[in-house]
Amino acid sequence: MALHRAASAIRRRGPLPLLAGAPARAMASLFGHVEPAPKDPILGVTEAFLADPSPDKVNVGVGAYRDDNGKPVVLDCVREAERRIAGNLNMEYLPMGGSIKMIEESLKLAYGEDSEFIKDKRIAAVQALSGTGACRLFADFQKHFLPDSQIYIPTPTWSNHHNIWRDAQVPQRTFSYYHPESRGLDFAGLMDDIKNAPNGSFFLLHACAHNPTGVDPTEEQWREISYQFKLKNHFPFFDMAYQGFASGDPERDAKAIRIFLEDGHQIGCAQSYAKNMGLYGQRAGCLSILCEDEMQAVAVKSQLQQIARPMYSNPPVHGALVVSIILNDPELKSLWLTEVKGMADRIIGMRKALRGNLESLGSPLSWEHVTNQIGMFCYSGMTLEQVDRLTNEYHIYMTRNGRISMAGVTTGNVAYLANAIHDVTKSN
Repeated sequence: MALHRAASAIRRRGPLPLLAGAPARAMASLFGHVEPAPKDPILGVTEAFLADPSPDKVNVGVGAYRDDNGKPVVLDCVREAERRIAGNLNMEYLPMGGSIKMIEESLKLAYGEDSEFIKDKRIAAVQALSGTGACRLFADFQKHFLPDSQIYIPTPTWSNHHNIWRDAQVPQRTFSYYHPESRGLDFAGLMDDIKNAPNGSFFLLHACAHNPTGVDPTEEQWREISYQFKLKNHFPFFDMAYQGFASGDPERDAKAIRIFLEDGHQIGCAQSYAKNMGLYGQRAGCLSILCEDEMQAVAVKSQLQQIARPMYSNPPVHGALVVSIILNDPELKSLWLTEVKGMADRIIGMRKALRGNLESLGSPLSWEHVTNQIGMFCYSGMTLEQVDRLTNEYHIYMTRNGRISMAGVTTGNVAYLANAIHDVTKSN
């Protein structure tokens, strides 16, 4: 009765008046100062491509694998894993740390099937929201437990690396990596920066298929880098987004990590299954940190879970199931290895085709770097003006730093792409 009488009184009085002095549009203007965010330099390329009505348009900015018809690919091993999941497994919450099976298989992939560190339970590992989420978890962990540390990031790097450590409020420094004149590695500059960094510094390293340059150190250079890290007591954090996808061999692509492990480093590692299994939208990844002993690993993992709790609470289950089923089944794993090698081989083939077309056109420039680089991306060396001409005159879309996604190059468009590149670069 009391609630009924109160409701009747409110209806009789009508709506409550605004507070004295409050502007009528106070709520409407609450967010009036918010400006549109700048377009992401990578994602904005696809938006512009989609808006272009030209039938000749080509997108070599996309950071996802495409088949030779330019279409997205779902691997057969993934489809079979999904068939086994459908109707057979529940979709309950995973623990904060994620799928135990997926983590176990991920560690074998990164550290080796017979890794002593896995046997000794020295690795703190959690499922993450792909490689981006793994990097962010580590950045927050670094800020929480080493608040006076900073991170050294290569020049250049994947643009989101800077965003991740910035938003985690970790101070950033850069170190030399790419040599523009040679289109290769600035090894001398890199080593100087490692030597000159304060002892015990954190370094972000790309394990393979460096993004955006496609330039990796040789095995001998990795050994020299590892040796210098040991002298300086630096901490290496590996972002491994392309294991298997770079060379077609997951063991070869993990070589840098294995070298650092052999040399006795503690390391961190971000793994992603976006590229090498085509699970872009499933956000399946793993963060691992090698610790001194099992007790330390337990403590570190508990803290990583605590950091994840207010971020997203629990990681998604579907992608984790797909990964764990594929890697835990010998037949499916064998199929995956065949398919990932097929993807890598197509990328390598397109590199050869692009270089061959440019050279047959009589380009005055050297295009050796196209085939010397590895992985999804080719750092072409083209200028902003040349990239803009490709877009405006030929409807070819790429990031303005001249990074070509080789996944977007097909047998159907490689000649057109080469002709356009030749036209905008031949006067240099």
